[in-house]
Amino acid sequence: MKINNLLIAGTLFLFFAGCEQKESVRVIKLAHALDRTHSVHKAMEFMAETLEEKSGGKMRMDIYPSQQLGTERECLELLQIGSLDMTKVSAAVMESYSDNYKIFGIPYLFRDTEHQYQVLDSEIGEKLLGEGEKYWMQGLCFYASGSRSFYTKTKPIKKPEDVEGLKIRVMQSATSINMVRTMGGSPTPISFGELYTALQQGVVDGAENNPPSFYLSRHYEVCKYYTLDEHTSIPDIVLVSTTLWESLSEQEKQWLKEAADESVPVQRQLWDESEQEALAAVKEAGVEIIYPDKSEFVEATEEMYDDYRDVGDVYSLIQKIKAMSGTPQP
Repeated sequence: MKINNLLIAGTLFLFFAGCEQKESVRVIKLAHALDRTHSVHKAMEFMAETLEEKSGGKMRMDIYPSQQLGTERECLELLQIGSLDMTKVSAAVMESYSDNYKIFGIPYLFRDTEHQYQVLDSEIGEKLLGEGEKYWMQGLCFYASGSRSFYTKTKPIKKPEDVEGLKIRVMQSATSINMVRTMGGSPTPISFGELYTALQQGVVDGAENNPPSFYLSRHYEVCKYYTLDEHTSIPDIVLVSTTLWESLSEQEKQWLKEAADESVPVQRQLWDESEQEALAAVKEAGVEIIYPDKSEFVEATEEMYDDYRDVGDVYSLIQKIKAMSGTPQP
């Protein structure tokens, strides 16, 4: 009888000890809209492994890709109400919350990729990460998303005048809309998930995006012209809900921030590889890749800079960014 009691007591002890151990693990739920092959998802997997390692197993990140928990917009809304811990959105989406994010939609602000990374890794980037806090989201880091270029169905774009009269799908971004309009095109905001059908049915004549997105979305099946004008370089931003962030201890915040920061160079490397793979794949599929004279596109969109002279700190940011690149200021 005593032996049975001891066995029962031992079993109960192990059960409750296991429960206590499980409860001591902080589980972070991260959801995004991209598939598992994307550089962003792979970098997030690295971030999750790094977080678990740094915390000694006290923190764990569960990742839900491919819109399992909703579209990019839906994930952002879940984050804001505290029903989701982390997500990834395009920095263009953040324009709705902070005017300063408009800088990423201004054509040819960055001299090249290295210049953009220099800005993102500076105090300017760190300040931008914190600008969503009053909207219940804290930025952790920026991920590379390359440069956006035009792709079209029936008419190639070789110079800015070729955009005139075309219906071009853009993100729900005032800056993106203004850019296409400046070139004489008709900007048409459409959900990315609905774009393939919209291209097929002629709702729009083309769109603009980076090479991996053009390839992975299979838009190259409909659009056979890809013009590498590289008008804007809009990064992705990894966000954490302030509901979660404020509940973390200082040590937990440090672990999470360090894991995010260490995933950045990993993602950048993966991004570079995916860009080259995407361009090779669409070319093989019959897409004509056009390398236009970018100076013509720079000149065609230069007037947009004046639109931001009286928009908060945006024009001041433009000056600081250009000064970092050593390029003359308009």
